[in-house]
Amino acid sequence: MAASTAALISSAPSRAFSSSKSTPLVAASSKPISQTLNFPKSIHGLYLPRVAHSASLSRGGSHARKSFVVKASARELPLVGNVAPDFEAEAVFDQEFVKVKLSEYIGKKYVILFFYPLDFTFVCPTEITAFSNRHAEFAELNTEILGVSVDSVFSHLAWVQTDRKSGGLGDLKYPLISDVTKSISKSYDVLIPDQGIALRGLFIIDKEGVIQHSTINNLAIGRSVDETKRTLQALQYVQDNPDEVCPAGWKPGEKSMKPDPKGSKEYFSAI
Repeated sequence: MAASTAALISSAPSRAFSSSKSTPLVAASSKPISQTLNFPKSIHGLYLPRVAHSASLSRGGSHARKSFVVKASARELPLVGNVAPDFEAEAVFDQEFVKVKLSEYIGKKYVILFFYPLDFTFVCPTEITAFSNRHAEFAELNTEILGVSVDSVFSHLAWVQTDRKSGGLGDLKYPLISDVTKSISKSYDVLIPDQGIALRGLFIIDKEGVIQHSTINNLAIGRSVDETKRTLQALQYVQDNPDEVCPAGWKPGEKSMKPDPKGSKEYFSAI
């Protein structure tokens, strides 16, 4: 396994693990749960109330440079533009039980944090193996991938040890985190309370620990590794070039845009 991954996770025996916990920014608590997790009767008929989140765009004075950084309200964490809730939890990596702490990546790597509903299901292994197959591409972008579900590490391990042709995962190149207390899923607002499982949430967290991108799919809809990578590349580009923005569908090597009337006209006249 890659040294960059191993350096950020530490091995620990399973009995040393007490619970997944989300700490600094969002108060997350949960009651002990049964070890039996019931799969919902239908993954197609999910309905949830819509929750509106507000965000404010900071503007300078008439002579100040405009800021295109969105800051979310502290009452509505976590949202894009705020620090990701930290957590420490047990995980399976390289067929071993390890500890993963999100804040240990700060200052070192970008993180792709994605949630999926349950082990031994149907859409989930297609996503999990797709990210593993292309792990090297994300490593080149100084990015680690972390998968999370409400299953135990024992379930994760059994799934990893199951052959892919039989619906298993085989060896993975990144950790699968156990969120048996559901505290991580709660803190990232992806938990379905009455079903006890997470929606397909995906978060791109930068090296400063700030959530810069999020998507949440319903249970029956898989995510795109290509689009995740493209969005990550666009994020890294604008962070390296703070006077530029990336238009729709931007990919490395394509023309970016200056976020002002004159600069934007130069972009539109060139396309």
